[in-house]
Amino acid sequence: MNRRTFLQTSAAAGVAAAALNADMKIPIIDCHIHLFDVNRKQGVPWPAKTDTVLYKTALPERLKKIAQPLGIVGAIEVEASPWFDDNQWVLDIVAKEKFLVGHIGNLEPEKPEFRAQLDRFHKNPYFRGIRYGNLWDRNFTAMIGKPEFIAGLKALADADLVMDSANPNPQLIADLVRVSDKVPNLRIVLDHLPRMERPSDPMALRKYQADLAELGKRKQVFAKVSGVVKKINGKPEENPAVYKATIDEMWATFGEDRLLYGSDWPNSDQYAEYPVELKIVRSYFEAKGAEAANKYFWKNSIAAYKWVHRDPSQPKL
Repeated sequence: MNRRTFLQTSAAAGVAAAALNADMKIPIIDCHIHLFDVNRKQGVPWPAKTDTVLYKTALPERLKKIAQPLGIVGAIEVEASPWFDDNQWVLDIVAKEKFLVGHIGNLEPEKPEFRAQLDRFHKNPYFRGIRYGNLWDRNFTAMIGKPEFIAGLKALADADLVMDSANPNPQLIADLVRVSDKVPNLRIVLDHLPRMERPSDPMALRKYQADLAELGKRKQVFAKVSGVVKKINGKPEENPAVYKATIDEMWATFGEDRLLYGSDWPNSDQYAEYPVELKIVRSYFEAKGAEAANKYFWKNSIAAYKWVHRDPSQPKL
């Protein structure tokens, strides 16, 4: 192929891809957003008042103004507070807002009161599971050795609910393999894997890759392609090519049936505005074809979370 033919072929491919993207009207379920109100009398445990980017109220109306024009038709709230009462606070908001299709709570499976709390919230159809991992100074590695923790996760699995992980590192990935061994029917969702710093030591890297590959073999383990955007020289890097290798690894590991979209809004604002990250992942998955894009943006989220359909704009299988 000569240079002119190569350039013509490349240009044609680019035009075709652009046309494909324009034609794809894919409904999107955002599987990772946070809600909080900094004006509450009791305040919020996160974000800190000193955080000039994040310390502003994040409620559905603000999110919808940003997300709905981009094709987002629903979202799953992931609890951003360790305060027990905030689980109900969010569920009360979800009940009034059809844009929200589910809530991932913050409960501690090792606690004696966990079963009663789980029974209480499981009665609410919008409660879809809990988040546990590298968050709120919890020691996930130590917890796996506690029978009461595993018993709590078994109760979660028996209730057909999900465990979202939090803020991965290589140890957490290894720990999730152990959890999956002990509770094989538990659906697990990894978050923010692109944001994780990979081991620089070759032996540690091989161990991490082996653990991730093991999770990839387990059909009940899903992964959010979230936390993608990086800043370079203080500015968001918007070139999709920069992130291709990272997403390629997730695609090779989990396949088209177990990857999910999550924005991490508004925490994502410290890296880039909402449309920037969406544009990057949309470019990647639409290039895989309409079926793969539909799976990533909404179909797989039904398999993972079994969320509640609440509005005609929200798709059904």
